[in-house]
Amino acid sequence: MRPRRRPAPGEEQRLIDHTWRRMTVQTAAIFAAALLLLDLLAIVVVVQSGQVAAHRQVAQAIADRDALTSPPHGIWVYRRDASGQVVRSPGAPAAPPAPADQAAAAADGRARDRVVNRDGREYQVRTERQGHASTQAAVDITEQDRQRHDLYLGLGAAGIGGLCVAMLVGAEIARRSIRPLGLALSRQHRFIADASHELRTPLTQLHTRAQLVDRALRAGTQPHQLLADTEQLVRGTRQMAEILDDLLLAARLRNAPAEFGPVDLGELAAEAVRAEQPRAEERAIQLLLDADPAARYVVRGAATALGRVLTSLIDNALGHTPAGGHIAVRLRPSVPAAGSAGAMVSCTVADDGSGFDPADQQLIFQRFARGGNGASGEGRRYGLGLALVQETVEAHRGTLTAAGSPGKGATFTLHLPAWDGPDRPAGGPAVSP
Repeated sequence: MRPRRRPAPGEEQRLIDHTWRRMTVQTAAIFAAALLLLDLLAIVVVVQSGQVAAHRQVAQAIADRDALTSPPHGIWVYRRDASGQVVRSPGAPAAPPAPADQAAAAADGRARDRVVNRDGREYQVRTERQGHASTQAAVDITEQDRQRHDLYLGLGAAGIGGLCVAMLVGAEIARRSIRPLGLALSRQHRFIADASHELRTPLTQLHTRAQLVDRALRAGTQPHQLLADTEQLVRGTRQMAEILDDLLLAARLRNAPAEFGPVDLGELAAEAVRAEQPRAEERAIQLLLDADPAARYVVRGAATALGRVLTSLIDNALGHTPAGGHIAVRLRPSVPAAGSAGAMVSCTVADDGSGFDPADQQLIFQRFARGGNGASGEGRRYGLGLALVQETVEAHRGTLTAAGSPGKGATFTLHLPAWDGPDRPAGGPAVSP
């Protein structure tokens, strides 16, 4: 069996559009067929009810012996005796609408029902033989026909309007049905683009470093002389693993936000500071944690995700703070945030490093954006880190803001909803980075 060809990204979108159009047409056709059946049913009911009513009127008029002298309103009655003389009811025209029917009924004795058009008007006529005479009753059904034709026009207009509504409803139903597929493809394409963009540089570096190690080994270089290169290889693989963790974590948070539980943000911050302390000391940077040990910093979220958020913010500060600089991680207890219905816990990561241009305040959270502040003159590249941090915070129903200026450092402030239940779930501890 031949394997199926995987559609290209552009072809996938075309397939989605084609599926959307087809679902729209099919849904509209179903609605239109239902409306047409309703219209036909309404027409049949109206026509049948009108005909039955007219038949009943003329039949009752013939059966009524006093109808010739006092007929029902709107009905003419004619009686033709054996000698051929015709007697009519008061107000009826001189000649019956169907004189030939009276003669025929008198001859063969059969009743006759038909619609007669006379002088531009229509009449429902019934002729019956009664002994040696024949009686004919007629009722004017012109207004009924006119109303019926108006009904046809109204139903036709309603059908056209219903078809338009059916198209709109079909388009909306198709859009809602196709939207999850489109979002899934969009997320897939974005994940692939993000991964390929972020992994390109470390993969190139790893490939170059591996080539150097290979050449050195072939040249007989001693293993201890390759220590720096192997350390670079290990660091590069760790960097790629961290990038993949960021990408997978962001995708997982978008798909499963319901797994959140109580998380002690104070413990996460302390763990992140402890983990980054050796790197800070190596760069002669003072990294401090400012938090009240007796305060409660429990928030609603996922411990691993929030740990990555704090690590990324501290890593960002370390990357833009020179030797002798300072980084402070400050935690504040539950306070009501502006525009928020509940209490929030705030965490601030502030440094006195290179900072950023205030014009780039929104730009720094965009994927692969470049700012105007950079020593090379080409602008500072922000990559995926802060964009993924903001996505993770938003998935936790929190907010992340940034403030800074060139040469005066940067401050990132994180607000997260406070946990309003017990500090520990029934299954065990709330925090396990």
